[in-house]
Amino acid sequence: MTKKQQRLAILALASVPLIMTLGNSMLIPILPLLEKKLSISKLQSSYIITVYSIVTIIFIPLSGYLSDRFGRKTVIVPALILTGIGGLISGFAAWKMDNAFIVVLIGRVLQGIGASGAMPVVIPLVSDMFEQEEKASATLGIIETSNTIGKVLSPILGSALTAIIWFLPFFSIPVLSTISLLLILFFIKQKEDDDEAEFKMSEYWKQIKDVFSEHRRWLFSIFAIGAIVMFILFGFLFYASTILEDDYNFKGVTKGFLLAIPLFALATASFVTGKLIKDKMKTMKWIVVIGLAIAGVATIGIPFKKNYIFLLTIFFICGAGIGMTLPCLDSIITENIEKDVRGSITSFYSAMRFAGVATGPPAIAFLMKKELYWIVALFVFLALIALYLAWMKIYPKRKA
Repeated sequence: MTKKQQRLAILALASVPLIMTLGNSMLIPILPLLEKKLSISKLQSSYIITVYSIVTIIFIPLSGYLSDRFGRKTVIVPALILTGIGGLISGFAAWKMDNAFIVVLIGRVLQGIGASGAMPVVIPLVSDMFEQEEKASATLGIIETSNTIGKVLSPILGSALTAIIWFLPFFSIPVLSTISLLLILFFIKQKEDDDEAEFKMSEYWKQIKDVFSEHRRWLFSIFAIGAIVMFILFGFLFYASTILEDDYNFKGVTKGFLLAIPLFALATASFVTGKLIKDKMKTMKWIVVIGLAIAGVATIGIPFKKNYIFLLTIFFICGAGIGMTLPCLDSIITENIEKDVRGSITSFYSAMRFAGVATGPPAIAFLMKKELYWIVALFVFLALIALYLAWMKIYPKRKA
């Protein structure tokens, strides 16, 4: 590929996590409004987010297998179409139906299935496209940055669209999915294997088993670390969002801009780390260790908050630490797993990250009813576990 083709391909790939993240996260700050408009309870409104995450976790392993079997682009394209259809169903139900809640959930289920076949497949596709590991690592940093930019923009965009028409965020999903779909269709070329052999399920699963047998020590550790950092990130995000609204009366777009500040630190750290790590395995490991230490220490400051600026500052530091770890975890997996099973292995990793996203907010919501020190203790405890796994267990061997 020429440099121009590479830049366009990276743009196309980066659009997928950006749009998938926006499709879910921008609904979080508008849940109170949805409760009023749809005449549902707080518990029911939480299902709009939860059902998306649960369905995604369930279907991610299948999408990984299909991408190994039939090709990455073959899976991403219909997944983006399905995501758009899900958004249309939810939007139309919210717009036209009197008792729209169940139909909105059906649309969210379709979105979750689509997300399972889009975002997780991007990681192995990057390593397939770029033979130079240095270039692959830099691109994975951009992918993580794009994912984080989605988190940065989501509270702002969700609040802004709702201010125009309350159900507009649902209809924005098919528009965004169509943009990503066109970019993928035009700028991503699927490679054909010159020595393509007959696919045998028994051999494929034997490869999967062999990978876990050989690499289980560091591979399971990375799965656990991925889940932990997403739990801390989204748990902290939920906590900060609640405190900014309840204690300091920041709402709507203003709150979105304030939350974007620490998330911007995460995006910047991911981008810079992706540029720096190249193909250095030892460097990746120690950046993960340092990033986890920074994130864990930052959470200790939560009980000492005197104003919202201090809260955002410690969230800024925590976000930067987590941002340092993510491109390294991506690169360690993709650079040490064979292409034939890379989609399935990275899909397990993506499922664990989604599990952290799904469990963080409800766990923190429960603990907020108790003493604040319980939240800090949980964050620090999980950070210590992740730190131990990174320090003691991550010793990947390069693939042959």
